[in-house]
Amino acid sequence: MIQVNLTVQVSNQYYHTNVITHRDSTEEEIFQLALSQVQQQWKK
Repeated sequence: MIQVNLTVQVSNQYYHTNVITHRDSTEEEIFQLALSQVQQQWKK
């Protein structure tokens, strides 16, 4: 497992988030996890 720090853009705003994932995950999988996390946080 590794921790990846990302910046994603949602609704013209930038958000920093951390993703903990398997070492063999692709960049696209990691980006989708980060995007999903940010969207879930702001849905509440």
